[in-house]
Amino acid sequence: MDIKAIKEKLEQALVLDECIVKGENGNFQVIVVSDMFTDMSRVKKQQVVYGPLTEEIASNAIHALTIKALTPDEWQKQKHFI
Repeated sequence: MDIKAIKEKLEQALVLDECIVKGENGNFQVIVVSDMFTDMSRVKKQQVVYGPLTEEIASNAIHALTIKALTPDEWQKQKHFI
């Protein structure tokens, strides 16, 4: 699985302001930004992002996934450090 395919899946399934995917060889890092994450727990945010990628995780096309799911306000504060 490549970063372009992951990005496309996430953008099709979720309403995102920003989607950044990095990584290779089944190990990926995802940063997603959306108002939908407002008032969600960290676990719920991760579940929302895992959802569209369930098949890829089950097939081991993705075997490690680091997720940062942020609101636009959180992104404005953190993007300079990422």
